[in-house]
Amino acid sequence: MRISIITATFNSCATIESAIVSVLGQSHKDIEHIVIDGASTDGTLRVIEKYKSRISKVVSERDGGLYYALNKGLALAKGDIIGFLHADDVYAADDVFEKLTASFVQSHADAVYGDLAYIKKDGSTLRHWRAGEYDAAALEGGWMPPHPTFFVKREIYQRYGAFNTDFKISADYDLMMRFLYVHKIRATYLPELLVRMRVGGVSNGSVANVLQKSLEDYRVIRKCALGGVVTLLKKNFSKIPQFF
Repeated sequence: MRISIITATFNSCATIESAIVSVLGQSHKDIEHIVIDGASTDGTLRVIEKYKSRISKVVSERDGGLYYALNKGLALAKGDIIGFLHADDVYAADDVFEKLTASFVQSHADAVYGDLAYIKKDGSTLRHWRAGEYDAAALEGGWMPPHPTFFVKREIYQRYGAFNTDFKISADYDLMMRFLYVHKIRATYLPELLVRMRVGGVSNGSVANVLQKSLEDYRVIRKCALGGVVTLLKKNFSKIPQFF
């Protein structure tokens, strides 16, 4: 079972190497790693060049932002399963892909997701996102899986589409709700820490971004008929237990 990993990067010189090494260190070796760079100017490409012979595809050109880059990677991916590893993130262990493939085989699911840890600059854990099991009521209550841990069969993307670039921050939420709630794909929970994410992403980088994300989340909620303002409030408040 081949796994395609798509990494979008732009001026990520300080972190891209650890992300690449994290993929290369996986014990499961049938991996296609696709790196989509937005024409970085800070030395990111020099780092990528060190590993270019071990990366399946590298594209570096200007694009419209994160979700345009991820869609570009999706169009190139040939694996049975597709996942995304951002330039700031690393896999939590070298056997993550082994556990993922075993879960796909055992469950016959269309998607597998797990837990995620938010990591501070000093390496300590800020919060632990234990995703847990879900059902339709959980989705209506604002639940979502951690997107970096959300691995999906390529045929699902072919059937239901890629990221909607009308959303600048919440396209991942939109995609997962389309797959899970609208199209009701089969997803299973792998109760393992899969990804360590450095804090400081686009969605929480400023008050303006937090507001924009809330507005976009509400658009997704209405578009997918998940509910209304109450669903949005539950989605935001559901993050509180992750700190404990």
